[in-house]
Amino acid sequence: MSSSSNGIFSFARASWRIMLWVEHMLGVCNLPSKYGCWMYPNIEEDYIAEACPVCRGNCNCKACLRLDVPVKNLKNLDLDISEDEEFEHYKYMLQVLLPFLQRISEEQMVEKNLEAKRQGLLLPDLKIEKADCPIDERVYCDICRTSIFDFHRSCPRCSFDLCLTCCREIRDGHLQGGEEEVVIEYIDRGFDYLHGGEGEKVKLPTETSSMDNIKSKSEWKANEDSTIPCPPEDIGGCGLGILELKCMFSHSSTEKKKKKLMFSEIPVSELVRKAEEIAKTYNLMDVAAAHTQFCPCFNSVGEVDLSNNKLRKAASREGSDDNYLYCLGAQDIQHEDLKHFQWHWSRAEPVIVSDVLESASGLSWEPFVMWRAVRQLKHLKHDRLLEVKAIDCLDCCETDVNIHEFFTGYTEGRYDRCSWPVILKLKDWPPSTLFEERLPRHGAEFICCLPFKEYTHPRKGVLNIAVRLPDESLKPDMGPKTYIAYGATQELGRGDSVTKLHCDMSDAVNILTHTAEVPLKKESLESIENLKKRHFEQDQRELFGDFQVVDEKVETNVSAESCKVTADDKNISSGSGDQNTGITVERADPIVELNGDCGESRLNGKDFSSGSDLEKNEEAKVDQENSGGSDTTISGNKLDRLEASQGGAIWDIFRRQDVPKLQEYLNKHFREFRHIHCCPLQQVVHPIHDQTFYLTLEHKRKLKEEYGIEPWTFVQNLGDAVFIPAGCPHQVRNLKSCIKVALDFVSPENVGECIRLTDEFRTLPQNHRAKEDKLEVKKMTIYAMRHVVGCLEQKLRPETTSVSVSKDSK
Repeated sequence: MSSSSNGIFSFARASWRIMLWVEHMLGVCNLPSKYGCWMYPNIEEDYIAEACPVCRGNCNCKACLRLDVPVKNLKNLDLDISEDEEFEHYKYMLQVLLPFLQRISEEQMVEKNLEAKRQGLLLPDLKIEKADCPIDERVYCDICRTSIFDFHRSCPRCSFDLCLTCCREIRDGHLQGGEEEVVIEYIDRGFDYLHGGEGEKVKLPTETSSMDNIKSKSEWKANEDSTIPCPPEDIGGCGLGILELKCMFSHSSTEKKKKKLMFSEIPVSELVRKAEEIAKTYNLMDVAAAHTQFCPCFNSVGEVDLSNNKLRKAASREGSDDNYLYCLGAQDIQHEDLKHFQWHWSRAEPVIVSDVLESASGLSWEPFVMWRAVRQLKHLKHDRLLEVKAIDCLDCCETDVNIHEFFTGYTEGRYDRCSWPVILKLKDWPPSTLFEERLPRHGAEFICCLPFKEYTHPRKGVLNIAVRLPDESLKPDMGPKTYIAYGATQELGRGDSVTKLHCDMSDAVNILTHTAEVPLKKESLESIENLKKRHFEQDQRELFGDFQVVDEKVETNVSAESCKVTADDKNISSGSGDQNTGITVERADPIVELNGDCGESRLNGKDFSSGSDLEKNEEAKVDQENSGGSDTTISGNKLDRLEASQGGAIWDIFRRQDVPKLQEYLNKHFREFRHIHCCPLQQVVHPIHDQTFYLTLEHKRKLKEEYGIEPWTFVQNLGDAVFIPAGCPHQVRNLKSCIKVALDFVSPENVGECIRLTDEFRTLPQNHRAKEDKLEVKKMTIYAMRHVVGCLEQKLRPETTSVSVSKDSK
């Protein structure tokens, strides 16, 4: 390098240092000096001298983070595919979605025939009134709360609306939607109770129930001619009119003769006819044959090819061909890998893509960088956002936390009065609907990182049917959403940093963007072990009543007196709100003693101990790996040293076909689990959708022993993108403090599962957290098919086609 070049680089380095110093002195960075190195982490001076972060598009100043100053040349931000590739994707979507569109059309035809009979008309003469509903509003069934996308029945007097599924169930005499509310009270017995103490005396709530509504529903029946009267007032109707068939889109044959309809207005039956013609023309049945062939993960005799470097072992199920998950590097993805992805995805298998952060510009996901982007004391465009709501994982309650204090604990850890790790997770920061507004630069960076953008791009994903909803319609919140929480390598057994077992209605991709390892303090390890023993003894007392602890020689050095709550503990460990739960939560005042109930538990001391030999061995192996050992095992699966050291979270994802046995296990053992205020579960409404369970290592062992099933279990490393198919129950535990960003999407392959879940959710109680159908997958399917059919028809007959694709469907 010449002397002049050296001078330029030296000047650039000096200028960069001056800029950082000036930014800090002027208060632009709003960070204490000890965090100054986090402004541009992991960037060497030579790298900066060659091209500054502004030129590279990863500058961390407020203006760039908020895009007040435009950032140019973001790589991988858009989906770049050719017209021929798009054409092939449309044919694939048509072939996959057509059966669901036909099913919707058949349901509508049943109602049309019944309505024609009610009015004494021939089917061609039937005119269905269009409902007065703006496109930017969402209409729900007044019984089951399922969204109404087209055909429904409505009362002309009181506008009571009923979906077609409820209509069918009423005629069959077994209405399943609109279950009564279920209220479970979780009682706050004080801080001492959280760590195995007796807690404050409490009074059991008085059980009250009203049978009036149940009686009214049982008396509400269809007439002999299949017409349905409006229900009585206590159900939400007026009890006077007859429910009439209405639609959201034009369905009148008379109207079609008067004017030429835009493509977005044609009825479903007409859309099906056009789709069937195109499918026959292109012989699309051949497209499905590709998914019956062996994928490259198998050898010529149909066995898993263990030499394949794109597989990761995640289970040890006997007689199963899906113990290995498809896992490939983001930089290695080739054009043909999309077909390989689709093969595994069509089998509802999770997929892992590693090193996706390398696909973007390198913008920092350090917590204090994100905080700088959001924090603002005085700015016209951005509001002040210094206080956040966090969930304390020990008692599952909300607490208000200063965002700076939260992120300090994220990197340094925090402990309560008993030296127990305080594990917090942000409930919703920044609010998911505002993510791209509050963190626009990070939002763009996240999209750059997304693999297989044909499915995941939130605006241009050709195989993401969610993007086909009209711009002016009320759309579901598909993200991105951040999940920021502390973590610990050791499984504590109580208060772990977990996302409890649940099942998403849509597909999702989750990227681990940042980790921070916070080892447990040596002086706290003994206290933690003693507290775990107290937790175990408390479990035994409450499950079995007067129970003599198995190991009477164990002396607990942490007394109940030393763990009494203080003002600081209240700020950390208890709050005024609740975690998202499956049912409405109420609290009772502490008055008298709460009696225990062992219920149906079949637990014994050896199995349930949170400090069992199995768990201790597993934890020791993880600790050994983090300190340079040779092997580690997570739930029986051997992981290499690099994976364990870089790992941020442990995932357990269950297969769809194992859900019935999983639910049976949870219903049998539910009293062995705790939820809000660390109270044992009293009742299960739905073992998956309630989101009140987390299966520890010991419970996963018992699940396999009793029911022969196990999940895919793997460690998510920094930069890993995890694809989760809709309908696969999953849970996550953080090994380190983690920042994850997730996005929902709806793939053609999983539309059937999304519809099944919608039908399942509609039978939940009215106040259940999963009750409301905000996805509207059938509506998505119709709009997606309109776009696909319109594009394929234009391709087929570009000059003679008489159908125009509406602006809404583009």
